[in-house]
This record gives sequence, C-alpha cells and structure tokens, in this order.
Amino acid sequence: MSKFLNWLAGELWGWPMMILIFLCGLIFGLGTRFFQIRKLPYVLKETLGKCFRKDALEGEGTITPLQAVSSALAGCIGNGNIAGVATAIATGGPGAVFWMWIMGLFGMMTKFVEVVLAVHFREQTESGAFYGGPMYYIEKGMGKRWKPLAMFYGVMMIVGALGTAVWVQPHTMASALKSTFGIPPLATVVCAVILTALVCFGGFKRIGRFAESIMPYFVVVYTVFSLGVIFTNIARLPEVVGMIFKYAFNPHAAVGGFAGGTMILAVRYGAARGVFSNEAGLGTASMVHATSITRHPCQQGLYGIVEVFVDTIVMCSMTAFVILLSAPDVWSGGLNGIALTISAFDTLYGKFGAWIVSISVMLAALTTMIGYYFEYKTSVVYVFGEKNMGIFNVFWLIPPFVAVTQDVDLVWTIVDISTGIEGIPNMIAMLALAPIFFKVYKQWTKDNNL
Repeated sequence: MSKFLNWLAGELWGWPMMILIFLCGLIFGLGTRFFQIRKLPYVLKETLGKCFRKDALEGEGTITPLQAVSSALAGCIGNGNIAGVATAIATGGPGAVFWMWIMGLFGMMTKFVEVVLAVHFREQTESGAFYGGPMYYIEKGMGKRWKPLAMFYGVMMIVGALGTAVWVQPHTMASALKSTFGIPPLATVVCAVILTALVCFGGFKRIGRFAESIMPYFVVVYTVFSLGVIFTNIARLPEVVGMIFKYAFNPHAAVGGFAGGTMILAVRYGAARGVFSNEAGLGTASMVHATSITRHPCQQGLYGIVEVFVDTIVMCSMTAFVILLSAPDVWSGGLNGIALTISAFDTLYGKFGAWIVSISVMLAALTTMIGYYFEYKTSVVYVFGEKNMGIFNVFWLIPPFVAVTQDVDLVWTIVDISTGIEGIPNMIAMLALAPIFFKVYKQWTKDNNL
C-alpha cells in the first residue's frame, strides 16, 4: 500500500501538476499585469492597514475581514510552515526554498482570483449563513452540467480536510510535545480534540473570534524568535541565499546525512510544500473568505494576496533561513521534519529552542485544526446538506487518534495526495471562469483608479 501511495503522490505532484499551477499563476498574473507585486503597497494598506478598524466594515457577510483572514491563516499557517519547510529542505535541498518563493509569488495572484470568484458566486442559506468556494463557482459559473465536477471537488475536499487538518497537525503536535516535554501523544490528542470540538461546533463566528485572538500574535512571536537566529548568523546570509538560487537549478551533491538532491526534487518538494502551506490553487481558503463582510469581491481578494504573502514569503522564509543559517551541518545532518527545525532553533536558544518550536507547533496545529473546519463544513453542507452535519462532526474528531500511530513519511504522503487531487478541478474551473474574473477585476480597478 505504501508503494502505491508514494507512486500516486509522485504522479499528482509531477510535471503536469507543476505546469498547471504555473499556467494559472502566469495567465492571471499577465492578465492583471502582476497586480499582486505591482500594487503590493496598496494591498497592504487596504488590508493590514484597515483590518482592525471597525468603521471599515461595509457590505454583507458573517464574519469580519480580520476574522476571515485570521481563520484562513489558521487553516494554512500550520506545521507546513514549521515541519513542512524542513521536510522540503531535507529532501530537495536548499533549492526547494526558491521554488517555495516562486509558488508564493504566483500563489498571491491565484489566491486573489479564488477569493474573488468565491465571493462573487457565494450563496446565503435560509438560516442566514453565507457559503462559497470552488463547488459554488464551478456549478454557478460553469453551469449545471458541471455539477458532477463540483461534487467531486466537495468530496475530495472533505477527504483532504480530514487528512490535512486533523491528520497531519495532531501528528506533528503530539510528536513535538512528546519529544520536548514528555507528554504522551494520546493525552495531547485528547486535549486538542476537546478544544477543537468546543470552538468548531460553536459556529463560524466563534471560530473567527478564536482565530483573530491567536493568529496575529502567533505570527509576530514566531517571526521575532526566527529573526533572533537570522541576525545572529547574518554574516552567512549571502552564502545561504546563493545556495538557494544555485541549487534551485543544479544538483546538490550528497553531504553529511543529506543524500543529494536534483532539480526535479527541489521543484517537487518546494512546490508541494509551498502549496500545502499557502493553499493557493486549491481553492480551500476561498470558502472562508466567502463568509466575510465585504463590499466587493476584489476588496476581499486583497486579503487572499496578503494571506499568501504572510504565509510563504514571511513565515516559510523564516523557518528556511533559521534552518540554513543555524549551522552548516544542521540541515544536512540527516534530520527531517520537526526534529530538523528544533535542532536549528537549538543552535541559538539551547533547550529553550525546543520549547519555542514545540509551543509554536502546538498553536499552529490547534489553529489549523479549528480554522480548517470552515472548509470542511462548507464542503459537507454542499455535498450532503446541513441536516447531515452532525454525523460529519463526529468524523472530524476521529483521525487525530489514528494519525499519532503512523510514521511521518506516510502522513506527509497522504497530505500530498489529498492536496494534489483538490487542486486539479479547482484550477480547471479558474481557467474556465477567467473571462468572468477579468470582467469583475477590470471594472473594480476602473472604479478605484487602479
């Protein structure tokens, strides 16, 4: 079974997927003259500069833009940023970081498009709740005959959510807390599941309030501790940046415990971990943004750009530089996953480094388990209806107890499969709905003199 899963993951993240991801980013980037880069100062001003202002709220929706972006970040800023980056470097070498950056730059636009389409085609139920995302813009935008594709995405999203949020996250959290504090994995999982149930089953607004009370501070604290390692080793920064660019296009010879990496490995693991982390191209976070109070789809789309910028360009880069700068032999010493990240932080903070990473892992895992419930519930409601949500709530709480008994390679393989399957129908829909997106985008830029 493991051989088949590894083969399937390899096929899903082979060149066809890479071409599809880059094609989407390139088409929408060229069509908007790379708005996500060209207008980044404007984007930051309109999002981070206003998200704390209550008087900036305009339009219909369920949660505030800050709660939406915090919840979306809670779903994507997780152990992909902490353990996933380490796995990419340990397998693909330093060059994998370059491909993470590329995925981030293209992903900023891809996420913008997803959010715009999700808000544009969102629906409000009789209970007053807003739902949107790939299933809705596939069916409403492409037509009823495409509903089977929308249903397929919804089913894969349910499976992917169970694999990503309540499989990988508790596994990594339990491993880190056991290694650092000696806490039994089962005890960690029980506590995480109870907290997840208390927050998730209280509705979208409770999730939003939880996310906005955790995520902004988590990002700041993790960044500060990471900068401590980076500034301590600042003299090696040019060398490390050179390694990243050099080995993005050239094979890296075996060194220490590193078995050596090719360009193919660098692209595959860099892209896979980048997409797993920022979710651009998968359509998942657009389901959260579809519930936000906003006056225009493109206005909410700006938060999608910021989301990927914070997740990949900031958070993933922090982890990557900590690992590559901490000591020349840390990243190539044979460690992988969370153990590699802990070892890197230990070089400056000693045993306290393990505390930093373990607590970060715990917070990241919890917020992902809770934040991803948005996507899970939206998909269940679309495929099976609101009346069946009760039984699926039970399913949400089972995977953590199974995941802690599995090895890390199997866990990440399952994640690669689930994210790869989700991305294909979503990107097909994005390309098919490109004319609608550009019509909405061009009118918005004209109205706002952009």
